[in-house]
Amino acid sequence: MTGQRRVLVVEDDITIAESVAARLRAEGFEVSVVHDGPSGVAAAGAFVPDLVVLDVMLPGFDGLEVCRRIQAARPVPVLMLTARGDETDLLVGLAVGADDYLTKPFSMRELAARVHVLLRRVSRAAVSRSLELGDLSIDLAARRVHRGGVEAHLTPTEYDLLVFLAERPSAVQGRDRLLSEACGWHDGASSRTVDSHVKALRRKLGADLIRTVHGIGYALEVPRGEASP
Repeated sequence: MTGQRRVLVVEDDITIAESVAARLRAEGFEVSVVHDGPSGVAAAGAFVPDLVVLDVMLPGFDGLEVCRRIQAARPVPVLMLTARGDETDLLVGLAVGADDYLTKPFSMRELAARVHVLLRRVSRAAVSRSLELGDLSIDLAARRVHRGGVEAHLTPTEYDLLVFLAERPSAVQGRDRLLSEACGWHDGASSRTVDSHVKALRRKLGADLIRTVHGIGYALEVPRGEASP
């Protein structure tokens, strides 16, 4: 079907993989399923998905490594699946480029809802303009970010979070607002997920760009130079 969105499912449990694929096909997506890490990376290049549903525990190499390799090739939304309840493991997934996560067991209705939210965020119409803040440049139409003339490769969630802050320079934004309005999460996700994405932005764009306001949230500090109106 022309215009059909593509979802790659990388899950070694065949029963779960087929259940996820069946639900997503019922939602109108074209779905490809693979069952190990190397196949996941290969399929991401060949199938060119609009979104990846990725299990953490995989044979070959784990989902964290799959996520790293996929994101190094091109930014694509990643929804991670994990059987672990350890928040540290989830934060590691977010740090390597995942945009959201579900802990097993989960409902297929919830998974479908998360997929739709992530795709809406990425396909949200961007006005053909850019944000220029000192040496930070954000091309909203192309979803590309440069600082000091050097392009930074951001995940979709990192990009959305940066734009939200950059559109409100120097204004402090609470973690809960960043979770709901910038990241699109309304289900009580831990505020530490925001901290993880901010850490990634600092690593990619410079530690001076985002200021922590302890107990509240974050603000984007205008880099040296004049901010464009």
